[in-house]
Amino acid sequence: MGRVIRAQRRSHAIFKAHTHHNKAPAKLRPLDYAERNGYIRGIVKEIIHDPGRGAPLARVVFRDPYRYKLRTETFIATEGLHTGAFVYCGKKAALTVGNVLPVNQCPEGTIVCNVEEKLGDRGALARTSGNYATVIGHSPEDNKTRVRLPSGAKKTISGSARATVGIVAGGGRIDKPLLKAGRAYHKFKAKRNSWPRTRGVAMNPVDHPHGGGNHQHIGKASTIARSAVPGTKSLLRGTVKVKEV
Repeated sequence: MGRVIRAQRRSHAIFKAHTHHNKAPAKLRPLDYAERNGYIRGIVKEIIHDPGRGAPLARVVFRDPYRYKLRTETFIATEGLHTGAFVYCGKKAALTVGNVLPVNQCPEGTIVCNVEEKLGDRGALARTSGNYATVIGHSPEDNKTRVRLPSGAKKTISGSARATVGIVAGGGRIDKPLLKAGRAYHKFKAKRNSWPRTRGVAMNPVDHPHGGGNHQHIGKASTIARSAVPGTKSLLRGTVKVKEV
């Protein structure tokens, strides 16, 4: 019996994300009456860095519609957002960069980010720095909207799902090479234990299905069934070909 390989150990505690220094979960406002029927105005108090995240975050302060208090939300900052800017959230909000509105209120071709996958989940798609999704079509009769995701895949979501207008700030981050191992070390230190990553072909046969042999070669076909168990899934996955619809 061989060693338990890395793919089987991924659920172990040493691979958990390093979330201790994170500022706050970046989410849209909880969906309420004001957003469903009209709009609510917030003001950007500060733009902050979140360790382990490429995109900056924006602290946005809203008046509570039901109680005499302020509510601070942490949004993913869109490009062009600045402190003191007003952010409008809701069905009747204007189509301006930084505002949050349902995707069925966005005309086709609108560039959006931090899109809800399901109504009220507070943002799940196109959230990394420099990324965006594009609204490509509406079907009003069943209240569905089709969006093109950063991967190129097309997805149909509820027309009432909210999205932020514009692209996520912090783009161009990967244009500059890391250049040295120390920078990669610190980059992943803030994220999780996923670096450095030893190749399977560089291991011994006991450590990995690719290990051993007189040359570094896999020695079998590198495609693998989607239904394979983690101990078999050490092999390379094929590139995903996105079909144009």
